[in-house]
Amino acid sequence: MSDTPRAATFDPTKVDLPSFLAGLKAIREDIDASIGEADAAHLRRTERIGKAATLVGLATSWIAPNPISALGFGLGRSTRWLLMHHIAHRGYDRVPGMPVRRTSKGFAKGRRRFVDWLDVMHPEAWTYEHNVLHHSHTGEEADPDLIERNATFIHGLPVWQRWVMLVLLAVTWRASYYAPSTLDVWRAKREALRREDSKPLPPRWLELWGRCYLPYFLFHFVMLPAPFLLISKWAALSVLVNSLLGEILTNLHTFAVVGPNHTGEDVYRFARAPKDKAERMLFQVVGSVNFATGNEWVDYGQLWLNYQIEHHIYPDVPMLQYRRIQPQVRALCEAHGVPYLQESVWTRIRKMSDVVVGRTRMIPYETVESPREVLAA
Repeated sequence: MSDTPRAATFDPTKVDLPSFLAGLKAIREDIDASIGEADAAHLRRTERIGKAATLVGLATSWIAPNPISALGFGLGRSTRWLLMHHIAHRGYDRVPGMPVRRTSKGFAKGRRRFVDWLDVMHPEAWTYEHNVLHHSHTGEEADPDLIERNATFIHGLPVWQRWVMLVLLAVTWRASYYAPSTLDVWRAKREALRREDSKPLPPRWLELWGRCYLPYFLFHFVMLPAPFLLISKWAALSVLVNSLLGEILTNLHTFAVVGPNHTGEDVYRFARAPKDKAERMLFQVVGSVNFATGNEWVDYGQLWLNYQIEHHIYPDVPMLQYRRIQPQVRALCEAHGVPYLQESVWTRIRKMSDVVVGRTRMIPYETVESPREVLAA
């Protein structure tokens, strides 16, 4: 048996939800009054760091396969995701003087996809899957990113094969999971909105390759190394290898800071939708996990996804605000007896992995009085 203090001590019926919601609204008013140039400057600085990483990777990539180039490429791509995540959430729409290209109305829209966020996922598909479905149904069956449910198909395999599958997912997940997953729900949305007299959607394989895989792989693994043929075949080959290594690193990096956010034996899973806004906020807190916070390089290294609780309560605010309000949110949760879970990312990776391979299970919200059982595996 594995003791889970959150399951043993948390009684949602004793939470004064109206008062809890009022406290969250007061914090939101504080956020809105504080948004300003500091948030804009922080976004520009973060973008410059990502570009610098990419330039370092590119400048050293032709010499030979090496960890500096791979790290530069990987960090640059992860930073583009960081920017897309917070900008697409409308986090910078209300920052005074922010140009349209750095708001949800312009970032990665249309042709700017190739400038702002040329990832293996299509921007519109990812925005719909993540911002709408995941954030609206966190931890529910309607959440497309509910890892515990998504991983059940491997639980019939021997334990060692489950771990192999987890590692393979970690090094490929943006292409193997996120690209097709986000495209599928986006296709379902468009199909539901399509009129009978309008043209049918293109075949799934054509969209997956034409909108997702080919643009990304042609740029990063063909167009990027090709000019270095003017130096030598070795130089071009080195750029290709470093770009591939960077791809593995950015997959590992993003998987490590995204996957554990809502998964673990001490995180709640919900069999129903929240009854009202107050309970919705409660679900966002007890269905999310924070990592270490409070330091610029710690926050940047975790792509500002370490403030997951604050992000799920206030998804449309600038990154810098999360660091400022995090102590307030934690104090409010503690005052109302609402579990506020924060651990190192390494601990959370372990707990997520145990759920993926079937060693542990998440806590069903309707039976929170029962500790979770560690499954024999």
